[in-house]
Amino acid sequence: MAGHSKRANIQHRKGRQDAARSKLFSKLSKEITVAAKMGDPDPDKNPRLRLAVKEAKSNSVPKDVIDRAIKKSQGGDADTYEEIRYEGYGPGGVAVIVEAMTDNRNRTASNVRSTFGKHGGNLGETGSVAFMFERKGQIVYPAAVGDAETVLEAAIDAGAEDVESGEDGHTIWCDATDLAAVATALETALGESETTRLVWKPGTTTDLDLEGATRLLKLIDALEDDDDVQTVTANFEISDEVMAAL
Repeated sequence: MAGHSKRANIQHRKGRQDAARSKLFSKLSKEITVAAKMGDPDPDKNPRLRLAVKEAKSNSVPKDVIDRAIKKSQGGDADTYEEIRYEGYGPGGVAVIVEAMTDNRNRTASNVRSTFGKHGGNLGETGSVAFMFERKGQIVYPAAVGDAETVLEAAIDAGAEDVESGEDGHTIWCDATDLAAVATALETALGESETTRLVWKPGTTTDLDLEGATRLLKLIDALEDDDDVQTVTANFEISDEVMAAL
């Protein structure tokens, strides 16, 4: 009878975690390089780069990795990446937006299309699902930063549009073009945020049963595993009961 040692399982799990961490660092570094190459290499003079660096730091990317990514953008041999958005539908009719940075459009398009197809989805045309989302700035703080009223007052003063507070923390929403300014004001009032990023916020969501949730999450995992893919957003809801089953 086959068996599994606890040590082997721990090593395997750690290996997967390390691989995922390395892939995340690579994606964040790519965003820093692109942001620095498109604008000023000084984060204080480049809002996009400032946000990219902030997001990298919130994910524990080492300072030397961030510095190398910025330096790489100024070299003559820096890779040239094209930003592309893909849109489509996943299992259960869930709308999916995929943002990628690539040096080979044909390769990335082929991989994304294939991944959708293998997991019960369909890649659509640009604009086919984006109308279901709004481009927003999202700033997240832990619950320990203060109560809902304190965070709401700080958010209003900073120019935010909305705040969602709960046991897990506070999510602050603002117009996409105001993200850098709102994040800076909130940092003065509340300290360092957990995350600060631009996101696609769904206007409506689709409820998924266990089968649909299982299939969709496999699609999202497969898309996120692609080195060219930066973010994957989908407009779905999973109930506590289904999450427990998962």
